[in-house]
Amino acid sequence: MSAAWPVEWGGVTETVVTTRGPNDRWNVAALGVHAPEEPDGHATARTWGRTRTWRNFTERGRGYVQFTRDPVDFVEAACSVREETEPILDSANAWVEVRVEETASGEEGGTQWVDWRLRVEEREVVERSVPTVSRAHAAVVEATVAASRLGVPGYDDDALRERIEFFGAVVERAGGERERAAWRRFETLR
Repeated sequence: MSAAWPVEWGGVTETVVTTRGPNDRWNVAALGVHAPEEPDGHATARTWGRTRTWRNFTERGRGYVQFTRDPVDFVEAACSVREETEPILDSANAWVEVRVEETASGEEGGTQWVDWRLRVEEREVVERSVPTVSRAHAAVVEATVAASRLGVPGYDDDALRERIEFFGAVVERAGGERERAAWRRFETLR
């Protein structure tokens, strides 16, 4: 029996995952995690393409899923190649070490995908916080998703660029210091 997830959620939550690469460094990437359908069930995730996360999941079979509200860490995870010497980011409010198992694979729009079952091995809640709803934070996350689809067959690049421009305007209007720093970083990476 696996340990339970440290949070209750539904739908898909954008997380940061670290996976150990062949150089023994921890690759930092964004990963949408689908909530378990049963209370102590397994979450799932899908990787798209032959990414470092896909490779490391395939070769090592594990990683660390991290729940963080830091928009700069999220932008760097989603839009750059970032490697660390330790698996847990300083900004993680909670983390889960997971063992992964491939459950399905296929191709969509010319891009390979793999579905993974995530089994909790260990977990820690580092900090509980009072949730706030920030339009700017959500805009940063949505912009990284749109940017990750640029140049991918099956997506309209012009429509994606329009979405990114809209999200930039939201950050400009509603963003705090950290969201604006994240947007500046996003602009340099995309």
